[in-house]
Amino acid sequence: MDNNKVWFITGASKGLGLELAKKLLAEGFKVAATSRSEEALVKVLGNSSEKFLPLEMDLVDEKSVKSAIDKTINHFKTIDVLVNNAGYGLLGALEELTDAESRKNYEVNVFGLLNVIRNTMPILRANKSGHIFNISSVGGYYGEFPGWGIYCSTKFAVAGLTESLAAEVKSFGVHATIVYPGYFRTDFLKDSSLLLPQNPIADYKEVRQSESAHKEDINQNQPGDPVKLAEALIKASEDQNPPLHLFLGEDAYNMANQKIASVKSELEAWKEVSVSTGF
Repeated sequence: MDNNKVWFITGASKGLGLELAKKLLAEGFKVAATSRSEEALVKVLGNSSEKFLPLEMDLVDEKSVKSAIDKTINHFKTIDVLVNNAGYGLLGALEELTDAESRKNYEVNVFGLLNVIRNTMPILRANKSGHIFNISSVGGYYGEFPGWGIYCSTKFAVAGLTESLAAEVKSFGVHATIVYPGYFRTDFLKDSSLLLPQNPIADYKEVRQSESAHKEDINQNQPGDPVKLAEALIKASEDQNPPLHLFLGEDAYNMANQKIASVKSELEAWKEVSVSTGF
């Protein structure tokens, strides 16, 4: 295991990002970790050192992103592995979420991620090596969850752009992996990470049931161990042929297979119509 690698992790003050940073530091890796608050990072991960650099970064401000990347290069001289983990959940029906609520979710989950990639790729490209992990969600592959349409669509966007990214950077010796976690026991379902609509519509009973289930039943009862997710990412980063699609959690594995089976079934059922549309 090459623990001389420098990892750059967004959203590292809590959740999956925090567990990954802890695991990497415990194993001797160099870690640059970002959050909206440097103080929050220092509180959970410690002060700046030869191995650790806490960075305050506003994901949607490209100048702030560039500054964090520059500070990382000044401190560690390079970046080897990028983990785009920062993001938040939004649970509401498409009709009841405002344009502003929906756009904000995209600003952070998609455009913020693009800001980081845009400012990190020149380093990886020059090095002719590197690995980008974009944290999507099983909801970025399987979207049949009432109330999760906007959030799922941001994560579908992450998956789609990562597929293209992988093809674009392959010749530079850089890998890209879409990570689709299922339910992991973090604070993702708490109020700080999961926003609800400002103007809920009572008619959407399935959405209200989903809210209740996620806030009251699933929260802190998730089957996934975030420490084991961190171990899985480290393992994938060491592989010479890492996966483009990495589903983590038995629930994610099962939902992916469920969708694959459903799509195959519909493909065959509608094959005659599908292939009849040529000249």
